[in-house]
Amino acid sequence: MFQVSLPKEEVEGFARKVLNWFDRHGRKDLPWQQSRDAYRVWLSEIMLQQTQVATVIPYYERFLRVFPDLKGLAEAPLDEVLHLWSGLGYYARARNLHRCAIAVQQDFAGLFPDEQSQLESLPGIGRSTAGAIRSFAFGQHAALLDGNVKRVLTRCFAVEGWPGSTPVLNRLWSLSEGLTPPRRTAAYNQAMMDLGSLVCTRSRPVCSQCPLEKQCRAAAQGNPQAYPQPKPKRVMPVRATRMVILRDGGGNVLLEQRPPSGIWGSLWSLPECPESEELSVWCLQHLGVKVIGTQTLPARRHSFTHFHLDITPVQLRVKYPNQRLMDAGGRVWYNLSSPENMGLPTPIARILRELAINNESNREIA
Repeated sequence: MFQVSLPKEEVEGFARKVLNWFDRHGRKDLPWQQSRDAYRVWLSEIMLQQTQVATVIPYYERFLRVFPDLKGLAEAPLDEVLHLWSGLGYYARARNLHRCAIAVQQDFAGLFPDEQSQLESLPGIGRSTAGAIRSFAFGQHAALLDGNVKRVLTRCFAVEGWPGSTPVLNRLWSLSEGLTPPRRTAAYNQAMMDLGSLVCTRSRPVCSQCPLEKQCRAAAQGNPQAYPQPKPKRVMPVRATRMVILRDGGGNVLLEQRPPSGIWGSLWSLPECPESEELSVWCLQHLGVKVIGTQTLPARRHSFTHFHLDITPVQLRVKYPNQRLMDAGGRVWYNLSSPENMGLPTPIARILRELAINNESNREIA
């Protein structure tokens, strides 16, 4: 591993400045800071991955109302977990959350382990999350390296290169581990995350309020926003699909459950007809219905991390759907006026809301 050697005085001074700042300005009243319960610490850390605190808080509180302990989460249907997660994005986190709860319940008697290797063996828990659980829940000396901490360290030490590359990541881990103090580790880790979130922000860092300003090499260079260096640009590919809106005699909409892995894994979505397929032929082959008319709704784009998805919803008029439609399994009729609690991808939930509003408008006109 890449080793970074820093003078003892610099290491101690770094931690002291960070902790002094935290005592005066750090966040101490976040919902998950009110308990050292490993379940709550873990839940918050998973939700906070690539998501801002303000967005996470209502999801975290809602999750705890439904699943106040790990046992309840482990025994819950995945669909209920995905429903509560709907809108938070990065749905692999929700699937791993459920898998992890089951694993802890089965393999560790319902108690989170406090060893790094055992934590990292659990679904959805990586090196940084394991360090966070060890420090926040168990009071251990453990480093972490989330996006905020990466930004603070990258700027303070003017670390060149994209933090996602292995050499740069190794250097940042070495810095994080070397600077994390053996005492007040949890407070220090929270302080580093708060510094990145509140002061050393991505676009407009407030250097005058940073306790590390005098030793920050990026600030000395006058270009803190040049760090961390961005990922090398590449053109985001665009994929296209048609979302098929099929209704039964009562106006309910057909939804299909997606495969467990991949995009929107295990969520409920509209059937998708590839752009390359003839719609009427595809519907006859895959849904067993004869199309007698279509209405194309406004297209919309949904962006993932690695590509854009252009969605064209197409509403069908068909001869009344027969029972063959439901024989394949993994399909339900979704009641727009009285929807069930189901895990829905954000763009699908939005389409269904639009359909429900349109239904209500039509009833008022009638």
